[in-house]
Parts: sequence; structure tokens; C-alpha cells
Amino acid sequence: MNTLTIKIPPSLDSALAQASARAQVTKSELVRRAVAAYLAAGAERSAGPPSALELAGDLVGCFGGGPDDLASNPRHLDDFGRP
Repeated sequence: MNTLTIKIPPSLDSALAQASARAQVTKSELVRRAVAAYLAAGAERSAGPPSALELAGDLVGCFGGGPDDLASNPRHLDDFGRP
């Protein structure tokens, strides 16, 4: 097994010690699990903030009855902005 040395602030070390005691594992084991979980979740995370589609994806396509060419036909904007 390889060794990795990191520097952490005292408050994080204290929290890590408490969490490892609760889980009854070493601090190294707890950090290994945390890194593995982070990397596994990384495959599902996008590089930046979530897109509007990701946030409201379950709502896309839930409404019907509108024109099929709403996004592509400029005729639908003829009266846009007029009272």
C-alpha cells in the first residue's frame, strides 16, 4: 500500500479523530473510505454547477398541448413585448 502525507488544520484532525473513534476504525481507514466515496461520486458529478436541465430534468416534457415548433418558428414572437 502506498503512503500519502497531508497537512490538515487541528480542528479537522480533531473531527477526524472523533469520527474514526465512533466508526471504530483508524483515521487512515476513514480517510481511505472518504476518498474512495468521493472518487466514486465524481463519475456522477459534472465539472461545474448543475445545469438547468439537471436541476429540473424531471419537469422537462411534462406539459403538453403547445405548438410543436415553438422553439424554431419565429412567427411565435410576432407579438412579443406588445401589450
